[in-house]
Amino acid sequence: MSEIHHECGIAAIYHLPGDLHPLVPGLVHEDAARLLPRMLQDIQNRGQLAAGMTSYLPGRPQLLTTHKELGMVSEAFRLSQRDEAEAIMSKNLGIAAIGHVRYATCGADDRNYAQPFERNHIEKRKWFSFGFNGQLANVQELKDKLLADTSHHLTRDNDTEVIMHEIGREMSGERRPTLIELMTNLSRKFDGAYSLVLLNAQGDMLVARDPLGIKPLCYAKEGNLFAAASESVPLLNLGFQPENIKSLPPGYAITIIDGQFDIQRYADTVGRAHCYFEWIYFANVASTLDERSVYLSRTALGEELARLELLDGSVPIDENTIVVPVPDTSKAAADAMAHRLRVPSREGLIRNRYSGRTFIEGGNSRRKKAETKYTPLREVLQGKRVFLVEDSIVRSTTMRVLLNRIRSLGGAKEIHVRVACPPIVAPCFYGIDMSTIDELFAPKFLQGREITPEIEAEMAASLGADSLRYLPVESISKAVRYDASSLCQACITGRYPTPSGQKLYQIARENVGKGNGTDSRTYEVQHTLTFAQ
Repeated sequence: MSEIHHECGIAAIYHLPGDLHPLVPGLVHEDAARLLPRMLQDIQNRGQLAAGMTSYLPGRPQLLTTHKELGMVSEAFRLSQRDEAEAIMSKNLGIAAIGHVRYATCGADDRNYAQPFERNHIEKRKWFSFGFNGQLANVQELKDKLLADTSHHLTRDNDTEVIMHEIGREMSGERRPTLIELMTNLSRKFDGAYSLVLLNAQGDMLVARDPLGIKPLCYAKEGNLFAAASESVPLLNLGFQPENIKSLPPGYAITIIDGQFDIQRYADTVGRAHCYFEWIYFANVASTLDERSVYLSRTALGEELARLELLDGSVPIDENTIVVPVPDTSKAAADAMAHRLRVPSREGLIRNRYSGRTFIEGGNSRRKKAETKYTPLREVLQGKRVFLVEDSIVRSTTMRVLLNRIRSLGGAKEIHVRVACPPIVAPCFYGIDMSTIDELFAPKFLQGREITPEIEAEMAASLGADSLRYLPVESISKAVRYDASSLCQACITGRYPTPSGQKLYQIARENVGKGNGTDSRTYEVQHTLTFAQ
C-alpha cells in the first residue's frame, strides 16, 4: 500500500582486474560505474525520495566522487536527458561503485540526507563512502555516547551519520582494522537491521549483512564482474545467471581488497530474523530472497485466503463474484485466491503511476493523493460482489478511500476485504515507516486481544466494507517456508528479535493515546524523553 515504505535499497558493482566480462560486451574497467543507475532503477520500489552513488577511479585526483539528488533514479541521474546523463556519468566513471535509493524513516527530506555518505580524509584508508539499508534500534544510545564528549557534534537527525562517525572512530589515530575487523567491532555496538556497502579511496569494498539477516542482501560474481544489491532482480537484469545469484548469509561480509574477492564471517549468529514483510510487500515480486521466491510466497498467501473462504462459506460465490487486487503487490495473492475459488480475477482498480509519491504527504494530502492514485473501472465492478485483496492494512487511509470509490464510482454491490497478512499491531524499528501504535489501524479494535470474527466485523464497518478477514500469524511462515523462529514478525506479534527493539516497543505502548500519533516516531519521542530527564 502507499501508506508504508521501506527505508532504502543498496547496490554495489566492481570490475575486478582481468579480461572483459562477457555479460556486458565492450565494458572497460572505468565504465563499471555506468551500470549502477540501472541497478538502482531495479530497486526503485525500496525508496523513491532520493538516489545517489559513489564511484572509485584510481589515478583521478578525486579518487572518490559522489553524486546524489532528491527524486527518483531517473530524476537524480537525468536519465531522460541524454546529454545531462552523460555529463553526470563522465564525472563519475569508476572501476567500482556503490549506490543507494532512499525513503526516510528518520531525518529530513533534503539532499543532505541522501546517501551514500562520503567522509573525506587525507589518508586514503580513512576516506570512505557508504550506504545502508535498515535502521538501528539503539541509535539514541549511540548518539548519547557520541555527544557525551562535548567536543562532538551531529549535524543530521538520522542513524546514517551516527554509523559514519562510528566507522570513523574505529579507524581513528593509528588503528588499522581490516574491513572484517571493522564490521566485527561495529556489530558489537549496533542493535538493529543493517545491510551495508562501503567503498574507500584505496579501492577497497565492503558488503555486509547484519548478524540476524533482518534486511536482505544478494550478490553475484561471474568472471571479473561482481555485483550486490538488496534484491536479486538488479543482478538478474545485468545478465548474471540465476544459479550464480545468492543471498549473503547473516553475519557475513564480502571484501574486495587489492582486487581480491573474499567472503568471511564477521559476527557469530544466534538465529535468524528475516523480515517477513519483504516477501509480503516490499520486495519486487520477481525477486528471490534467501532462496525463497517472493512470487510463490504471495501465491501461497492467496491460496490460504481461498481455503479460509471456502471453509467459512458465509459469502456466496457465484457468477457475479470477482476478485480484485489492490495494485500492484497484491496481484499474485489475488490471482491465486481467484483460481482456487474458480472465479475471475479482474483489474477493477487501475493505478495511476504518475500521480506522485503519496507517502511523503501528510494526513489530508495523503487522502487526496490516494483518490487520484487508483481509478475504479465501473465496467468491471458494477453490480459485482467483490473480494478486494490487499497485502496489509496499516493506517487504513488508502483502504477507506478505495472502498468509497469502488462503491460510489465503481458501482460494486458488495465489497469483502481480504488481507493477505495478519493485523499489524506493533511498530517497526528496523526500517519500515510505522513507528507508533497510535498510527496503526488494528490496535484500536484489538486492544491486546486476539482477533475474532466479531472484531473483524467492527473493523469492516469502520472501513465501510461488507466484511473483512485477515490471515492468521501462522500462515506467514507456511507461505514463506521458513520456521517462525527464523522470521522477524514483530509488527504482527509484538515480539522483537533485538533488546533495543523490545525496549522501544515498551516506550511505544506507554505512549499510546498521548497524542504522538504520526507526528512523532517512537525513537523521536524517546529522544525527547531522554533530554527531558
